[in-house]
Amino acid sequence: MNRSLVVIGLQWGDEGKGKIVDWLTGHAKAVVRFQGGHNAGHTLVIEGQKTVLHLIPSGILHEGVSSYIGNGVVLCLRAFFEELELLIAAGVPVVERLKLSPACTLILPSHIALDQARELQRGEEKIGTTGRGIGPAYEDKAARRGIRLADLMDANRFKALVRDLVRYHNFLLEQYYQQSPVEVEAIIEEWLGYAERIQPMLADVSVCVKEHFSRNEKVIFEGAQGAMLDVDHGTYPYVTSSTTSAGGAASGSGVGPRDLDYVLGVTKAYTTRVGGGPFPTELQDDVGAHLAKIGQEFGATTGRARRCGWLDLPALRRASINSSLSGLCMTKVDVMDELDEIKVCVAYELEGERLEIAPLGAERLALCRPIYQTFSGWKTSTLGITDYALLPDAAKRYFSFVQEALDLPIVMISTGPDRRQTIHLLDFFAD
Repeated sequence: MNRSLVVIGLQWGDEGKGKIVDWLTGHAKAVVRFQGGHNAGHTLVIEGQKTVLHLIPSGILHEGVSSYIGNGVVLCLRAFFEELELLIAAGVPVVERLKLSPACTLILPSHIALDQARELQRGEEKIGTTGRGIGPAYEDKAARRGIRLADLMDANRFKALVRDLVRYHNFLLEQYYQQSPVEVEAIIEEWLGYAERIQPMLADVSVCVKEHFSRNEKVIFEGAQGAMLDVDHGTYPYVTSSTTSAGGAASGSGVGPRDLDYVLGVTKAYTTRVGGGPFPTELQDDVGAHLAKIGQEFGATTGRARRCGWLDLPALRRASINSSLSGLCMTKVDVMDELDEIKVCVAYELEGERLEIAPLGAERLALCRPIYQTFSGWKTSTLGITDYALLPDAAKRYFSFVQEALDLPIVMISTGPDRRQTIHLLDFFAD
């Protein structure tokens, strides 16, 4: 029996993880967000009602389910409370359902100012960050000058830490980036104003998860972004600043790796990417435009248009190696319903060599040329199908090929944005 399930994206984010976690939460007792910040965007559609979450786990909408924000998350309290208020206004009892680790590193307005100043200085070489302070906050965490949520509970300690850190940030902003400084006392006043409200939601997430396990309750670990944005194993430097592979679920929540039973990787039936960096299968033609239009490919967090391309098996193989995948979920199948033909990148050509697995980093990946295999489109609607047997034969052939090529079972298929529009081929938590 699987007590725990890790759900991660296998591409460059935006794979539809939020919907998948939301559905799986109906079979679990807890959901843990383990990395990233409010640069994530999970869009849920339940009976036609759309909810966009950035920090709070997708399981928050379920009664009787505990939600946790683990120590691996960097936390902007302003963004957090904006999201909390929207959920409360919608009738969701967030405070009763949610706990946060005191070890979360805080994102301050000065982190955001630094993030935006860096992207401005890079010009056309910019990474394409969301400009929300994520990278600078993780940088301060690694440099051991970060400020944690626990520090907010001691006003005098918090004031001293913020004054010291923002002094350093302002030095960089003014002397190196030639930008205006931020007002430190305004930050202190605003952030201390959140302390009393957030204190009842603090908890040792590691211990809480262990207690769920001791009661034989099921736990889902929810990742943000995607495997190709992993700070170590992605298209560096065009990556996020956290570990997006399955290993991040352990370090970002404080449980041991042997407590992670099943790793579900989520991939679109095609590929998208937001921001800069190499994208071997990108389509800059009518087909790419069609995928973007039908798939409504705009970022849930920033609203930026996503670049679209064919499914990339070498990238998925890289993700599978790094995360010990147990199975695949394929989303947005219905977006390809009208295509006459569908291509899959089965390998790359790089300097006369055939590569089955995507190379590390951006520099070599940018030189790769995709090798495609072409399939006939199914040319019929798959929207809302919930029974695999009812899928068109051409779609089944497509899925069979992907399974065999990756040596991984496809265990879920999403055929629309609503949680009900899903084909389930495995009971993850069966005895």
